[in-house]
Amino acid sequence: MMRTALPALTAAAMALGLSACALQPPTVATGGGISEQAGQFEFALPSGDYRCERGERLQLQREMANAVNHRIQLAWNGGQYQLERDPSYSGLPRFEDAASGLVWIDLPWKGLLLDGRTQKPLANECRAA
Repeated sequence: MMRTALPALTAAAMALGLSACALQPPTVATGGGISEQAGQFEFALPSGDYRCERGERLQLQREMANAVNHRIQLAWNGGQYQLERDPSYSGLPRFEDAASGLVWIDLPWKGLLLDGRTQKPLANECRAA
């Protein structure tokens, strides 16, 4: 009797598993102002002045749309830049200004400004002041 039930149970489990793969990933609140949707993280980080490890200073103004930080205005090194959200492979919030080549990456505990052309850090360990 168990032998006939096993194939039916296996087929039902496979059908359930395959249907679950077709579902859109839900937004998951992970605590501390962090959420994730469609493989991209969203951290509740402030706008304002940031101080970095080698004494660099910059200012960020975050633009939100539908509870997602989709753009930042960056004042750095005497210039003003508009960086657009660019979905990243890692899911970390990544913003880029194609004209200047600047890239800003948000982590829950710091930010990082890169030269997008060389991938070298311009300002590291940046934290809200």
